[in-house]
Amino acid sequence: MIELVTTRMAQLVADWQQANDQRVIFLQCYQMMTENMIAGVANGRFQDAPWVTHLLTHFANYYFNALADYETGDSCAPVWTLTHDAARERRANVLQTLFLGINAHINYDLALTVYDLLHDEWADLSSAQRQACYVDYCLVNDIIAETIDAVQDEVVERYSPLMVLIDWLSGPVDEFIITQLITHWREEVWRYARQLLDAPDEAVREGVRQALERTAVQRGRAILGLQ
Repeated sequence: MIELVTTRMAQLVADWQQANDQRVIFLQCYQMMTENMIAGVANGRFQDAPWVTHLLTHFANYYFNALADYETGDSCAPVWTLTHDAARERRANVLQTLFLGINAHINYDLALTVYDLLHDEWADLSSAQRQACYVDYCLVNDIIAETIDAVQDEVVERYSPLMVLIDWLSGPVDEFIITQLITHWREEVWRYARQLLDAPDEAVREGVRQALERTAVQRGRAILGLQ
């Protein structure tokens, strides 16, 4: 259930704050986004509330599973290994740490999540039903935009006080740029998800997944200034 997801996030945030673990930066942002999404569902903002709730839960499980793989030394997705290593080893500043998490979770996990939820029924959905899924998917962008300012105030500036001055100087410009970047990424992810759903066989689908993985890793390295 979605309540278990937010409870688990809150516990991890508390633990990582106490341990001064920089991975808390992304997770606290993710927790805020998820809570606002849940409120959006409760307020009737989505056409298919059960589907969106299932999406939120399954999406979060990708995060938790990658974290478990990383912690146990199992085969962790390369983009998540890059992200967790940079945060734990403090090789990234606050904004880099935040964007590494956003990159890994959106540019890798999200397409796989959408595929998981829709592949059994995709061929039988009408154009109108597919469009309804896409409309709900895009509405998430609005909720992200509504959350960005609070993330900057409550998360980024907490771990980087200098950002208070930068935020004051730039006004709403920085929030706009962040929102536009995430919206662009999520639109690209939907195209990847469509390629996964429309793939004629597992070999083609695996090729799409590998391309997805390469893109996410390249962006993660770029965020760290490694290329």
